[in-house]
Amino acid sequence: MHGILPLWKPKGMTSHDCVVKIRKLLGTKKVGHAGTLDPEVPGVLVICVGQATKIVPYLTDMPKTYEVTCALGIATETEDAYGDIIAETTIDEPPSLDAIKHVLRQFIGDIKQTPPMYSAVRVRGKRLYEYARENIPVERPTRQVTIHDISNLTQNENQPHQFHTTVTCSKGTFMRTLCVDIGKHLGYPAHMASLIRTKASSFTSEEAVEFIQVEKAVKCGQVNSLLYPLSRGLAHLDQWIVDDQVKRNVLHGQKLPRPKKTLTTDPFVIAHGDQALAIYQIHPENDEQIKPVRVFLSDEM
Repeated sequence: MHGILPLWKPKGMTSHDCVVKIRKLLGTKKVGHAGTLDPEVPGVLVICVGQATKIVPYLTDMPKTYEVTCALGIATETEDAYGDIIAETTIDEPPSLDAIKHVLRQFIGDIKQTPPMYSAVRVRGKRLYEYARENIPVERPTRQVTIHDISNLTQNENQPHQFHTTVTCSKGTFMRTLCVDIGKHLGYPAHMASLIRTKASSFTSEEAVEFIQVEKAVKCGQVNSLLYPLSRGLAHLDQWIVDDQVKRNVLHGQKLPRPKKTLTTDPFVIAHGDQALAIYQIHPENDEQIKPVRVFLSDEM
């Protein structure tokens, strides 16, 4: 059993909880996920099974898309709707959509973020949330993330201090912090009121399955019908299609002469027909050669 399962993570479960449950349902230990979701955030969680666990880093690095609601006027210690209020102000005239759009445009591209204290980021061997719970002050490292797109901006007529938007961003982006920073630019305390992940890697909410569907597939012996091939998760990498002879060499993990075709990515996928055989890269010490990074066992695919 090998492939990629786009799971709709329900609210209230951690990403690890989902992995544990899938392991039990499928009866295999080789299960991992590609990109953590907070327990209170539902959405697309990419689950890798069997040989697909070898490509987790390549899926994790891909952009993700969220539906986020930002609330102005209140800041919380956790930067979301579940933390204690630490700042509050009355908003007599909420900013217009044009004013919000002007600020949002400033966040598109590479930006700096300081991770929330209530997050799993490690500092000196401990999670930030551990320092927060113990009331221990600690300097948080800033890091660069990328906001690829912010679109579909709307305001709630009944709650004009809130606005809703779609954000596509790089891994490691904190939507909570983005809401807080946008609020600062608008001149208000702010927090993230709600969040849903609608796309992870190339997998969308329409393709994601719920646990009840997985359970039914297990009972009917049709789990493989829910799994996508490795090639789907590696579609963002260039591909070199090889013949039977080269296939044998690839599956033995051999170094190969650099292909004559122009490679648009490094690393890249070597495939035989529609089957992904391995991920290769140009040899760092000999640009006339390529070497394996990951090899997938074809007799198990």
